[in-house]
Amino acid sequence: MSLDATTLQQTVVTDRFDLRPVRVSDAGPIEMWGADERVARMTTSIPHPLPPGTTEAFIARVTAEDREEDVWAIDGTKVGGPEVMGLIALQRMDRNQSEIGYWIAPHFWNTGLASQAVKALVEANPRSNDTMFASVFQDNPASARVLTNCGFEYIGDAEAFSVARNSKVQTWTYHKKLTCA
Repeated sequence: MSLDATTLQQTVVTDRFDLRPVRVSDAGPIEMWGADERVARMTTSIPHPLPPGTTEAFIARVTAEDREEDVWAIDGTKVGGPEVMGLIALQRMDRNQSEIGYWIAPHFWNTGLASQAVKALVEANPRSNDTMFASVFQDNPASARVLTNCGFEYIGDAEAFSVARNSKVQTWTYHKKLTCA
């Protein structure tokens, strides 16, 4: 794996895909997958149904220079795959920490893609964080396995509001201590 820098955000290169900054041309696939209820229900922030303009506003927010979150498209074009197989993000937190979040298009569920993307981003550690956190809904054990497979440790239960579900949902919270070079 190598790490290439772009003007605003780094690209993480792997054999199977690149984690590259989201771009305006990603709007179509992001909207298609974001509008899928199976994807939206497993996130805190994607509404369902997806209102018009939501994707464009999201892309504008995550590509702004003053953004609080870095978002990468999981781009499989290097091996003949689609430009957007999912998204993975790091939300800035205080004390040199970030929260990792991701969603994978249903066509790529159960293929190891999520684990590979999380592992690649953690190993790249583009923000040189000391710790990364993550939380998953308790009715999504596959996402919990992704985190534990990548070395995250369970630290407790909580709850988070899901826009798609319009309700609070029980979560499992994880963290991973990182070594910065």
